[in-house]
Amino acid sequence: AGLGAQTPEVCGNIKFDVSPAAEKLALGEGWRQAIGRRQASRISNSSPSRVLVPRHPQRFAEVAALLGQQGWAWQRRSEGLPTEDVSVWLGDSMGEMAAYYRLADLAFVGGSLLPLGGQNLIEAAACDCPVIVGQHTFNFLQATDDAITVGAACRISDVDSLAERVGNLLANPEALSTMRRAAGDFARAHRGATRRTLAFIAQWTDRAGR
Repeated sequence: AGLGAQTPEVCGNIKFDVSPAAEKLALGEGWRQAIGRRQASRISNSSPSRVLVPRHPQRFAEVAALLGQQGWAWQRRSEGLPTEDVSVWLGDSMGEMAAYYRLADLAFVGGSLLPLGGQNLIEAAACDCPVIVGQHTFNFLQATDDAITVGAACRISDVDSLAERVGNLLANPEALSTMRRAAGDFARAHRGATRRTLAFIAQWTDRAGR
């Protein structure tokens, strides 16, 4: 409107229309069965308590070095499923985020503890994965606020509150299940922006051709 459009129309966020690939969801389900579901009240060495997935492949080696320096028992995804002594599984693969989200009981979507703007939480919700975010989510502001409003996501303030929230949710299967359902419902409710956008473009293309 500020640029002079007389009838601006918001068609929605087309990121909601990106559906996770069925084979990746199946892969994640297979991981869940093979690794076993992690519970905060009974952490064992039979499955990883954390899966770290760096956003960029050039970070794989750097994160691996940090895990080694911190003394974590870790393993790369490229080396297969984690062995029993592994505490951190390093996601050093591309194109498998849907599988990681389907594996997870819940996900912390990064880039949001520091003023970096946060990453795409819609992808996690589309995989029925509850989401935790930090204070800095300006890259996906409306989607994040909407997800929090319907209970598909929750916001924490710092690392300590993140650890506390994760522990509380894993210790409360009912609350976690409610969040999981809300995440899937949230992702599905906002689909259709691509169709609406194309219809809007076709409408104005048709008018211009007359």
